[in-house]
Parts: sequence; structure tokens; C-alpha cells
Amino acid sequence: MITVGIDHGTSGIVVCIKENKNYTIFKLKRTELLKKSFLEELKNYVSLGDIDLIALTYSMGDGINKILPIERVKNRGVLSIEGAGKKIGGGTKVYDEIKNSNIPTIVIPGLHRGIECLDRRFRALYSHISSPEKIGIAYYAHKKFNLNDFVLSDISSNTVTLLIKDKKFFGGFDACIGAIGILHGPIDLELIRKIDNKEITANEAFSTAGAVKIAKRYLGVENTKEEILKNYHKDENCKLAIDSLILSVAMEINSLLPLLDKKIVVLAGSVGVYRDNINIPNEIKKFVNGEIYILDGESAAIGLSLIAEDILKGERNILGIPVEV
Repeated sequence: MITVGIDHGTSGIVVCIKENKNYTIFKLKRTELLKKSFLEELKNYVSLGDIDLIALTYSMGDGINKILPIERVKNRGVLSIEGAGKKIGGGTKVYDEIKNSNIPTIVIPGLHRGIECLDRRFRALYSHISSPEKIGIAYYAHKKFNLNDFVLSDISSNTVTLLIKDKKFFGGFDACIGAIGILHGPIDLELIRKIDNKEITANEAFSTAGAVKIAKRYLGVENTKEEILKNYHKDENCKLAIDSLILSVAMEINSLLPLLDKKIVVLAGSVGVYRDNINIPNEIKKFVNGEIYILDGESAAIGLSLIAEDILKGERNILGIPVEV
């Protein structure tokens, strides 16, 4: 059995090919994909005719509330691509290539008001909680650590923190709500004023409200993260940016932990698991009173490949999200 998970992330498209117990992972920058065929790249790793199922994510995933075959999905599974971060076009090209390929493919929804397993209070509070690749991350954490009740904080270009309770998504905080990521963050009073004065759009404000606004170093969506992290001990603004990110993430995690009997936290994302010149999991742990697991690797793409595999085996419910195939 060969399954493929495709994570449509902020800085690139990450692909995991799972064949039995073997994983092959590759990543392409979204800008690269404007000039080349995704399927031609995929052919370098697997024969397209051998793929049993692809699990695909795209943008916010707020146009569907179930896991569906791609041929049943309208408008790529989104209500609109507006207000969803910087748009480059690589992810759209990947989606359309796959749809036209006739390779068996399912589309994963995001967590939003239409997802019925979410607690009704979170659905009342927030129109959207996470984009679809976070479903893959949560599923990988559930399978790898055998967890049914945990807080997941995925920290990279943005930070999304989710609560999984009784093996179902319960609620959480989207990137534009609480903690900052490297690029994205919540809109505060200063930014509201800039938006009202038409100095900046709301989407531009959200896309630059993360650690980047403190570090004052921006090298594009694909390179800013490395620039800020590698200068943590060399530049005071970069240090303050990461220290502030850590504090905001810990506050977000701590706000969800009281809803669990056993306090378990899973950290994921390239920043959440970063342990090079600063050990970010250890720094977060200083503020969080709970058992912490670290989900290394390209967890979204891996989790998506596991979802596809389990659906082929007959699973019809993924952490509370129904499957129709």
C-alpha cells in the first residue's frame, strides 16, 4: 500500500510518501512550483500509477466539513482564499494538477464553525480554528504517542494550538487569535489603527504581526524563520522576538490545559521543536506545568499519509471528523 500526504504550508509544499513502514519525504518551495510540474517532481520518488491514495490539504479548508474525495469538492474546499496569508500560487497549481490526474485523492478540511465535533462554545467564538495540515499533525501525534487527550501547539510561520479530548477535536486557537508565530500573529490596537487609516490591509497586518515585527528582519516567507532563529544570540531584537514568541505560546497552551484531566502537551512545527542554538521546547516547559512530547520531523505530511492509509483500511472517523469516500 502506498499513500501520499501533502502539506500545503506557508513556506512550502511538503510531501510524504508512505509505503508500508517506509517514509520518503521531500519539500518544494511554493515559488519553485510556479515554474515546474508537481507531478513530474513526484514521479522522481514514486510511480504515479502505484499510489493508492493521496491526502491533500489546501489553504483554510473552510468550504468542507468532512474528508471527501477530490471530485466531490467545490472551489478547492475553501469559501475564499482572501485573508489567508500571502498568496503565491504554488499550492493552487499542485491542487489542480492532482485533481486533473485521476490519482485517488481525498481532501482534508480545516477546523471551522462547520466541524460538528468541536465544542459548541468554540464554534460560537471563532469562525475558523485551524487550516487542514494541523489535522495531519494531530493525527500523527495521536498515533505516534497513543494519545487521545492532549494539547497540540504547532509553532512555525504561525502558531496554532488545539485541544483534542476523548479522541476528538474539541477546540483551539487559530493563528490570528493568540500566540504569535515567526510571520503571523494577532492584530493589536496599533495595527487596527493602521488598518483604519488605510496604511495597511488586515491581511498584511496579520502576515507581519508575528516575531518578525519585533526582530525587524524579513527575508520573505521562505527564509525569515532561519534568519531570526540563527541570530538569537547575536541580535537583541531577534532574541526579544523569540522570547516573546515563547511566552505567548506558553500562555496559549496554559489556557487550554485546564480542560484536560491529565496535562499533556505535544509540541510540533519547525520552531516548536527547534533545539539548535536555543532549546525552544525546554524554554516553553519553564512556563507550562504538564508532560511535554516533541513531535519531530515533517509531522503534517506524515500524519496525512497515515490518515490516507487508515481510510484505505476502513477508518471513517478521523479525530471526530467524518470520512465519506
